[in-house]
Amino acid sequence: QVQLVESGGGLVQAGGSLRLSCLAPGRIFRTYHMGWFRQPPGKEREFIARISRPAGFTDYADSVKGRFTISRDNAKNSVNLQMNSLKPEDTAIYFCAADSSWASLVSSADYWGQGTQVTVSS
Repeated sequence: QVQLVESGGGLVQAGGSLRLSCLAPGRIFRTYHMGWFRQPPGKEREFIARISRPAGFTDYADSVKGRFTISRDNAKNSVNLQMNSLKPEDTAIYFCAADSSWASLVSSADYWGQGTQVTVSS
């Protein structure tokens, strides 16, 4: 059973920042593309950002472009999501994801984390 473990969620005021991290097993981190999705209350899960391996090419949903930054930490086998200028509509459960297909990692994933709650107050 592959485990992706997220951390860093919490409560923040609008305009603030949070940094999420996702720890992945080494073989997954080295060979899979990594991404982040989120599920707002009462809504379906949606794609936020992805980062390719090994080049580190990044791609973002329009709703977070310019505010969120995805990155890989090769020394720690982790993928980070730096979230700035947070808005109440960013409130959601955030999921780390891994997929062998770059094209697929905007709608699905081979592996998922358990999710971490991010709440942005107005």
